[in-house]
Amino acid sequence: MILSHPPRRAERLLVSAAFATALGNNVQLIVGALLAIREQRTMMAVGWLFIAVAGPQALLSPFFGRLADRFDRRTLWIGCDATSTLLALGLPLWLACGGAPGPGIYGANLGLAVVSALFLPASSALIKERVPAGRLRRFNARYEMGTQAGMLLSATVGGLSVQAFGAAPLLVLNAGTFMVSALCVAAVGRRPDPAAAATAAGEQAPVPAAPRGPLRVRRFILLYAQGSVVVTVFNALLPTAVIGELHLGAAAFGVVDALGCLGFLAATGAYRIVSRRHPDLRIAVVGFLLCNAGLVLQSQFGIAGYLVGVPLGAFFFGQARIASRTMLMASADDASVGRAFGLANGGGLAATVGVMFLVATVTDHSDTRYGFGALAAVALLATLSAGPASGGPVEASTARTSAASRRSGSADSSAGAIRTEA
Repeated sequence: MILSHPPRRAERLLVSAAFATALGNNVQLIVGALLAIREQRTMMAVGWLFIAVAGPQALLSPFFGRLADRFDRRTLWIGCDATSTLLALGLPLWLACGGAPGPGIYGANLGLAVVSALFLPASSALIKERVPAGRLRRFNARYEMGTQAGMLLSATVGGLSVQAFGAAPLLVLNAGTFMVSALCVAAVGRRPDPAAAATAAGEQAPVPAAPRGPLRVRRFILLYAQGSVVVTVFNALLPTAVIGELHLGAAAFGVVDALGCLGFLAATGAYRIVSRRHPDLRIAVVGFLLCNAGLVLQSQFGIAGYLVGVPLGAFFFGQARIASRTMLMASADDASVGRAFGLANGGGLAATVGVMFLVATVTDHSDTRYGFGALAAVALLATLSAGPASGGPVEASTARTSAASRRSGSADSSAGAIRTEA
């Protein structure tokens, strides 16, 4: 039982690293968005910033996914965080030296986007090799909680801090988040012997992965990638609505997004309950559909709609995101998981560029209500295209994964008499 401690410690460190990296990336992006909307007050101004971030990742992610399958994933993760630290420090130094805010914002976020194109497949591949198959669903719930909480909390930190202290001090402190992530991953240690790791995790047999037919994998990628489109475009729409249209200030924007963070945290706990009774495919499709409905409804009632709708939408989106990530990860083996997530990230962000143009154009010629409606319509088409036809074999596979998770949970309960898992 004592041997099971190191893998669990590695899982906690990986979740902490993911939270810190997501917080750092998105604080940088949110600060840029707030500065852009203050200067130009249009959805397209914010949209161009998000396009500058999405474009390089869309082009480079498939290639970087192959690199993640060829080189040590832990070293790649640490290298990404170290590079991000230097890039994050570059923007406040540029501003302190009198540089124009516009080029500095776009340049810093462009550099971070290139690093993120390698980070996502490398981090996903590291998780695949370090987390036992029987614990994958539980870990993905925690990992997505950490990642999305970092993304959502970034709006709160960014909005309140920019209003209280200005952008430069926040950007300097933000660089430290990447160093925290690098230290966490360094503490994970080298890859353990696979046989010893399986024994420590209490696994009896490997869990069969989902069928790997090209069409089926593409459906998994589409289902997972459309979540990235929704998050990115939503993060451009929300400051446009709260600050640009309702004129409520950065602090109000931060409060709304903080409630969204709480909704996603609640989704993590709900997923652990729902996944015991339902396969991941069903959870993903239903969750994304309910989130799409929320996008339309929340924008009809002003600030009250966002205060209620954002956390509720995050609650449904969070469960769908965790389920779709688990399905995609289960469909690839250790040697190809980086490529799968690289394609998902690249495809999702390529779609984000087109959807951002569409939604920004609709919004700037009408208002954000129609922008949210356009986003919901695109997401609805993607969900329906990816979900229902994937059917039976996937549900059987996720049921096997669920059974393995329950076996792992039983082992955890037995170990509880000796030690308590954090």
